Formats: sequence, C-alpha cells, structure tokens
Amino acid sequence: MAADETHAEVTPTRGETSTRTPVKSWTLPGVGLLKGLGVTMKHMLKPAVTQQYPDVKPNLPARTRGVIALREDNCTSCMLCVRSCPDWCIYIEAHKELAPPRRAGGAPRKVNKVDRFDIDYALCMYCGICVDVCPFDALFWSPEYEYSEPRIADLLHDKTKLGEWMETVPEAPALEAGAEKKKGK
Repeated sequence: MAADETHAEVTPTRGETSTRTPVKSWTLPGVGLLKGLGVTMKHMLKPAVTQQYPDVKPNLPARTRGVIALREDNCTSCMLCVRSCPDWCIYIEAHKELAPPRRAGGAPRKVNKVDRFDIDYALCMYCGICVDVCPFDALFWSPEYEYSEPRIADLLHDKTKLGEWMETVPEAPALEAGAEKKKGK
C-alpha cells in the first residue's frame, strides 16, 4: 500500500471507486487559543462605540421608518390599507356626508368622513404596505420611534394621535434632474 503523507487511501466498497481523504496535519497545542486571545486583546484596546440611548439620541437617516402618521383630510376611507394589511391591525369606520357641489348649480356630492381610524401597534409588523397602497397620500412614515406604552392595550392609537405625528414627517426629497414629466406640445 503506497500512500503519501497528506492522504490516506480508503478501500472502496462494491460499486465505488477509490477515493482519498485528507489526513489531519499536527499543530502545536494552544495555537487556536492564542489566536482567539489576540482577537480579544485587539478589540479590548479599541474605544467603545456604545450609544447611551436615553441620554444621547441617535442620529437617524432622513427617511427612517418609525411610526405611521395619518393625514385625515386626505383619507377617503377606501379601505385599501385595511384590506392589504397582513396583520389586520388597522380599523376604519366611516359615514357618508353631503358636501357642497364643486360648480355652481351642480348636485351635492357624497363624501366619506372618517369616524374611526385606529392602528394597533401591538400587532403591526411595520411592513409599510398600507403606506405604499394608499392612493390618496393619507398615510406616511414618521421617524418618531419613542411611543412605548406601559400597557399593551394602550398601543391602539387613534386618528388624533396618528395626526399628531404628521408634524414629524419630513418633506419628500426633491426630484432628480430630468425626472420631471415633459410637457406635450
């Protein structure tokens, strides 16, 4: 049997061909331990990067997803956000009212008015589907992230609380050069 120093020959079984497996080479004991201690010492000598959160607020990116804000005037209670929510955490109740006609002599219009718009943040998974699917720009991402409550039942936020977060919603970024629609002749 002729085997070299780095491989051992394995006797093939019926129907298999001969294969060679590597033989483990010997190293000094404790080399791995010394490498691990070296990594530990390297990180111990670096300054800590921990942010002291309650005392020092983090610098968040401009379009951070924090909480969903509601612009109630834009909401037509079309229920697209409710139907598209995978967690069913949005609750809307509305009624119809007659609004004045848009033109003089026109018929009064029927307009949906929102009675209840609640989001249960205990159920919400912050996927943003409701914000994306809203055709009337009534839902926005606010960078506000400090809205914890002492009781889980208090995480059901109503339309007044959602409307307060509209003040923290940043302006949309400007369009890039050439992104404007070209006007027809």
